[in-house]
Amino acid sequence: MTEQDERPRFDPTERVELLLRDLRTSRHGLSSREAERRLVHYGPNEITRRGGRRWPKELAFQFTHPLALLLWVAAGLAWLAGIVPVAIAIVIVIVVNALFAFVQETQAERAVEALAAYLPVRAKAVRDGRVQTVEATTLVPGDVVVIGEGDRICADARLVEGGLEVDLSTLTGESMPAYRSADLLDTRVSLLQARDLVFSGTTCTEGEARAVVFATGMHTEIGRIAALSERVERAESPLESQVRRVAWLIAIIAVALGVAFIPVAMVFAGLSLGDAVVFAVGLLVGNVPEGLLPVITLALALGVRGLVHAGAVVKRLSAVETLGSTSVICTDKTGTLTENHMRVTTVWTNAGAVRMQDGVDSAPASSRQVADRLAAAMSACNNAELGDAGAHVGDPTEIALLEAASALGCQVDPDERRRRRVRQFHFDPVLKLMSTVDERDGGIWVDVKGAPEALLPHCATMAEDGGTSRPLSEGLRHELGERVDSYARAGLRVLAVAERRLRPDEPVPLRREDAERDLELLGLVAMQDPPRPQVADAVAQCHTAGVRIIVVTGDHGLTATAIASQVGITGEHPTVVNGDELERMHEPDLDVLLRNEKELVFARSSPEAKLRIADALRAEGHVVAMTGDGVNDAPALRRADIGVAMGRAGTDVAKEAATMVLTDDNFATIVTAVRAGRQVYDNIRKFIVYIFAHSTPEITPFLVFALSGGSIPLPLTVLQLLAFDVGTETLPALALGREPAEPGLMNRPPRRRSEGVIRPGMLVRAWLFLGVISSVLSMAGFFYVLLSAGWHPGDPTGPGAPLHHVYQQATTMTFLGMIAGQVGTAFAARTDRASLRSVGVFSNPLLLWGIGFELALAALLIYTPPFQDLLGTAALTPDMIAFVLPFPFIVWGADEIRRWLVRRRAAAKQSR
Repeated sequence: MTEQDERPRFDPTERVELLLRDLRTSRHGLSSREAERRLVHYGPNEITRRGGRRWPKELAFQFTHPLALLLWVAAGLAWLAGIVPVAIAIVIVIVVNALFAFVQETQAERAVEALAAYLPVRAKAVRDGRVQTVEATTLVPGDVVVIGEGDRICADARLVEGGLEVDLSTLTGESMPAYRSADLLDTRVSLLQARDLVFSGTTCTEGEARAVVFATGMHTEIGRIAALSERVERAESPLESQVRRVAWLIAIIAVALGVAFIPVAMVFAGLSLGDAVVFAVGLLVGNVPEGLLPVITLALALGVRGLVHAGAVVKRLSAVETLGSTSVICTDKTGTLTENHMRVTTVWTNAGAVRMQDGVDSAPASSRQVADRLAAAMSACNNAELGDAGAHVGDPTEIALLEAASALGCQVDPDERRRRRVRQFHFDPVLKLMSTVDERDGGIWVDVKGAPEALLPHCATMAEDGGTSRPLSEGLRHELGERVDSYARAGLRVLAVAERRLRPDEPVPLRREDAERDLELLGLVAMQDPPRPQVADAVAQCHTAGVRIIVVTGDHGLTATAIASQVGITGEHPTVVNGDELERMHEPDLDVLLRNEKELVFARSSPEAKLRIADALRAEGHVVAMTGDGVNDAPALRRADIGVAMGRAGTDVAKEAATMVLTDDNFATIVTAVRAGRQVYDNIRKFIVYIFAHSTPEITPFLVFALSGGSIPLPLTVLQLLAFDVGTETLPALALGREPAEPGLMNRPPRRRSEGVIRPGMLVRAWLFLGVISSVLSMAGFFYVLLSAGWHPGDPTGPGAPLHHVYQQATTMTFLGMIAGQVGTAFAARTDRASLRSVGVFSNPLLLWGIGFELALAALLIYTPPFQDLLGTAALTPDMIAFVLPFPFIVWGADEIRRWLVRRRAAAKQSR
């Protein structure tokens, strides 16, 4: 480990004098020369990334996938046997599949680079005894930086002078700014909770201070998250792992068949080694569904495109399917379930409650006298500014108060407010009060706002309509306390507002103790970060679909519980686990908690806690979706089966770490994505049945050739087989991936993680039912042509033989018969049990277009001389075409009867 990699060996929460001593600096900062020396020692203040380029490895994987390896073997065998055109054709198939899959799956892993955006380009540091603007990357431990309102903090630092309000939401998930002051000393708390520390990547929303830097670059809290995110590897999706297992299964079967039948062809059928190799290549190619991977990739890509219009951008194709199998959604609160915008819901005065509906005052003007005074005080005791089109500046709470004051008809012009302000006493988190002294209505007023329990002791009276007031008796104070509690139980944040008019002979108070006394209470303001209107319905759909929702947030437990209850995630009394409790909890205890408690809220959760929760749920066999929008969510977003980031309110870090970004920040879009994922998975199974049903008719010609000892000529050439596999199969398979969702899709529970994409019943249906029927029909067409021309077993059919043209027509008949069976299989595969009539013959126009293309391509391959020379096809006569016409109806009709029997058997079983 190099010296730069070592974390500092001092405690940033120790007394300032000791910290300055350990950092070998002073309140006057460093000299430029000393800063340059330390820069060499500590390295630049930037987020770095381990490792190098990954795309060569990802591209190489596409060429070494089990199915690709099998095709490489087939190409090699064809080359050794001298069948060069076949070898080249197989290699082209490999390259096209690999490049297509690589382009579709490649995604830039920029999570760590995005973290760098949270470091400002410039910073103000005290160098050589004066404030200088320097590059943020040149800051070193020991530097003293100057932080002002609107500045993004560029290193972890300890305040040595002044106080700040800091937006820590990117690190802690808290929607409310936190107060940090050099006068506050916290020594037995975590770093993020220490009230005299500020951190890289956070933003100063109010105040001014100086701070000494104690950590830079990867040693900062944001750097620690970057390193954690870098170490978290993306897990393979359920579909990816299942397709991999299927690919190996197919490879083993294909190789086993090829190896087993080579001696059979040579010994029992008397074929030469060359003919046996041709036979083996045919078996390999016939057993490998070359279209499986590109068709799955295309189906997922189309699903991704559809989700973009629904408000979700999916960065990894398999994430669509993963959402469909999601059994648990771990959701953040702020900005995910809620709108991330504080709103005043009720303004309460002694004259009654003024309810705010969408920012519009719904109270009658007759009960507005005290409310108007309260609005004036809210506007004066405020530092936020309302901008055009929602471009507001300042603390979210103060913005909400200004919006309410404006709705109540009060003037909120910031220039006018500054002109009238005489003095300000900043918000003190210990006192929980803020006050200003302002000119208004021909006098000087003290305007105060703060927590009710903090402000009420400073109040002597309570305002009433008509300009009168009443003393704050103990009984009235008790009533006010109960009202505050009722708002709090509803998940609302409550502020009290008071004022006092200075006597004409009274001087402007210089101390807040002199200002904040003998106040007159104007009323209470209840506000909330409201839940999104679509969330409740989305949550109900999740419950119907068997998807469990767990709230995992950095916010306070009471607030998170209230929101979770409002949107229907939990009842009124869920199990709430705070971050400290979770940190002390052992892994078995966490497993039991997640298994037994159905209504859970994890509050004050750290990045490590979110990782633990995701890992524990996945260990229980759940497919986990994790939502988030902050920097602190990045590691958990990467660990979860699918990370879901908010596109509007989310940080760039969260967007880069996630696999899906909600462009509308709407939790309801997740439900749309879950539905789309289930639909895509169902459709993947449909076209797997469709593709696998063709393996039997593809292998049958080579088995007939081998088992007849060569007396029956090969009914299908290898190049015709490749044309069938790659040319005519893909579009109908892709169209099956666009089948509409079947009824009841969201009324069934999520499938298990261990459930394979291919079930035994699917293989029986594909190989032994649909495949056998298609094989019999295609071979019937082959023998129909040969026997009609007077062919007998053993007659020569090679080039120059009298029956050579008839043989070419016969192989073409096999080719066309397989395509006709393919059409029937496409219609049969559209449903698993339901009849085709129930879903509509013409309800999937893409399938009709795909079949039309398939038939047009077949005509091109059969009737054009260039393809006749390449594939060995020949033009068919009208009677041959007529012989093939019933094939699709026979295949579909047989499966329709099978599905009717299945439905009948299921109904009989249910009636019993």
